[in-house]
Amino acid sequence: MSEHKDLEKLQAKRTKLEAESRSLKEEQKKLEYSVKILEEKVLIEELSNNNKVAQDAISQLEAKLNDLENRLKQPSQAPPENPAPPPPRKKTKTEVEVASPPDEKEEASELAEVELEDSEDSGVTVTVIDDDALVITEEAQNDKLQEKKKHRFF
Repeated sequence: MSEHKDLEKLQAKRTKLEAESRSLKEEQKKLEYSVKILEEKVLIEELSNNNKVAQDAISQLEAKLNDLENRLKQPSQAPPENPAPPPPRKKTKTEVEVASPPDEKEEASELAEVELEDSEDSGVTVTVIDDDALVITEEAQNDKLQEKKKHRFF
């Protein structure tokens, strides 16, 4: 008989453990579902905050754009009363030193213009770059200068 009681005890213990196992699995599923819900809520809140930051930045940029457009329109509507005179032309060394007959003066002025062009090309070029704009590289500028030098010799 003791074997029979041992078997019943073991079966009861197994039944109890199976019930506990089902209960634990159900609890695990509930907790996993709760975790998924909370993760979604956190992601939604983060996206909402990011969108709010982006909307704030956009509204600031729109306000700045409107302000700049208004500032740009104001001077064009009211012409300046005293327009600024053009800046005086810089004289080059060849223009100042040249005192020769008329034919040589023309050559000297052409030489001066060539020197002015060269000095202007050696300056810094600032280019506004949009998404579709091309970027002028230093190599392209160097190629351009080389072409001018080649043409100068011919």
